[in-house]
Amino acid sequence: MTRDISQHTLDPDDWDETRALGHRMLDDMFDYLMSLRERPAWVSPPPQSRAALDAPTPMEGAQLEDVYQSFKEHILPYPTGNQHPGFFGWVMGNGTPTGMLADMLASGMNPHLAGYDQSAPMVEKQVISWFADLLGFPPESSGLLVSGGTMANLNALAVARCERAGFDIRREGLSGAPQLTVYGGAETHNWIVKACELTGLGSKAFRKVPCGDDYAIDVKACRDMIRSDIEAGCKPFCLIATVGTVNTGASDDVAALRALADEFGLWLHVDGAFGALAALAPEARRQVEAQSLADSIAFDLHKWGYQPYEIGCVIIRDDAAHKGAFAQNATYISSMERGLAVDSTYFADRGLQLSRGFRALKAWMLMKETGADKLGALIQQNVDLAHYLAKRVDDENNLEIMAPAPLNIVCFRYVAPSTDEAALDALNRDILYRIQESGEALPSHTMIKGRFCLRACVANHRTRKEDIDKLIELALRFGREIAGDRA
Repeated sequence: MTRDISQHTLDPDDWDETRALGHRMLDDMFDYLMSLRERPAWVSPPPQSRAALDAPTPMEGAQLEDVYQSFKEHILPYPTGNQHPGFFGWVMGNGTPTGMLADMLASGMNPHLAGYDQSAPMVEKQVISWFADLLGFPPESSGLLVSGGTMANLNALAVARCERAGFDIRREGLSGAPQLTVYGGAETHNWIVKACELTGLGSKAFRKVPCGDDYAIDVKACRDMIRSDIEAGCKPFCLIATVGTVNTGASDDVAALRALADEFGLWLHVDGAFGALAALAPEARRQVEAQSLADSIAFDLHKWGYQPYEIGCVIIRDDAAHKGAFAQNATYISSMERGLAVDSTYFADRGLQLSRGFRALKAWMLMKETGADKLGALIQQNVDLAHYLAKRVDDENNLEIMAPAPLNIVCFRYVAPSTDEAALDALNRDILYRIQESGEALPSHTMIKGRFCLRACVANHRTRKEDIDKLIELALRFGREIAGDRA
C-alpha cells in the first residue's frame, strides 16, 4: 500500500471555527486582565487541578475547544499572581495588554532571529538602540535581547572574560591559565556564581566583597582584595557593580568602581536587573546616572520595563568585543551578499543562541505606544509608593524598617514587646504565610543581618496607595493575632 505523504497538517480543518474560538480566547484574556483587582493575589492550585496537570501522555488529540476549557479551569486561575496590584514579592514583572497582543503577533509571524534580511532583526536593533540611548551608552554599542537578567549578565561576563583574560581563552581554554577572578559586593545576585561555574572559572573565581551599612560594595575592601589576588598570582579581569540590589534596592558607587576598574585594567559590568531602568525616572535617575560609565550593562524589560515574561537585555559598549566572544563560522549559516542570508548570524554572533524568538516586538510596541517619559513616570510612581510604605512602617509602633529603602524595596518586620529575636523570626514567618494565603496581598521574604523579615518590592504599574495601606493593615492584623495567641 502506498502512503499519502502529504495528507497531514497542523492548520485547522475549519478556519472559521478556530477564528471564532480565537476571538473568544482574546476576549477572555481581556476580561482576565480587567478583573485582576477583583481576584486574589495568589491561590494555590487545588487537588483536582494538580491531578488534571499530571495526566498521562496524550496519544490521540482532542478538540481545541476542550483543550481551551481545561486551560480556563486548571491553569488560568492559578498563576504566581505577579500581575496583581497587591503583589509585592521578589522583583516580578506584571505585563501589559499591549505586551500580550505583541506576543501573539510575534508568534503569528514566527521569525527566526539569528539575523537574516527581514524586519524582525531591525526591530530588535532599534529596541537595543533606544535603551542604549536612555541608559547613556554610545550609539555604536552592541546588544542582545535574551530571556532575563541571568542570561544577560552571563553574556557580559563571557565578553569580559575574552577581553581581559590576557590570552586567547576561546582557543586555549582555562587549562594551565592563572586563576581568573571577578569581584562584586556581598549583595550581588547569585547569577554570578552560576555564571562562574558555567564559564569554567569555578565558583571560587567570584570574590565576594563586604558591603557597608548602606548595602553597597566597600570600594576600599575591593581594592585590597584585588591587590592581594594579584600578589597571589591570580588574574583579576572583571568588576561587577549592582544598581538596585535584589535584597534592599541599594546601588553601588559605580563612579568609584569605574576608577577602580581603570586602575587595574578590569572590565566594569553593571548588573542593573531592575534598577538600571530607574534612569528613566525624573528623580530616581540620580541614583543610577554613573551606570553609563560601564563597559556593559544587563537589565530586565520584564521588571521595570513592565513587559510580559520573558525579555532581558545586555548592552556592550564595544561591539567588536561582543562579537569576538561569540562569533563562529559555519558554511550552512554563512552570510551571503544578496538574498535572505545577508547578515544571517548578526545576533547569533553576539550570544549563545542560534534559534531566537521575536522578543523585541512587545518592547517596540510598548515604547511606541507610551513613550519613555510615561515609563519613567511609572517607575517614579513605584519609588514614591515604596517611600510611602517605608514611612507607614516608621509610623507604626509594631513595625520596624530593617534596611534603608533608596529605591522600591522595603524590608520590614512586626515587633512585639518582650519577644526575643528567634521568636520574632517565627512570628514574622507566620505573618508572611498568612498574608500570602489570604490572597489580599503578597510580599516575599529575606534575611537582613541574620533576621527574618518581610520584603515588599513595588514594581507594578497597577499598584496604588490603597494597596500599600492594605499590606500594612494585614501585617498589623496578623501580627497582633499571632502575638496575642502566643501571649
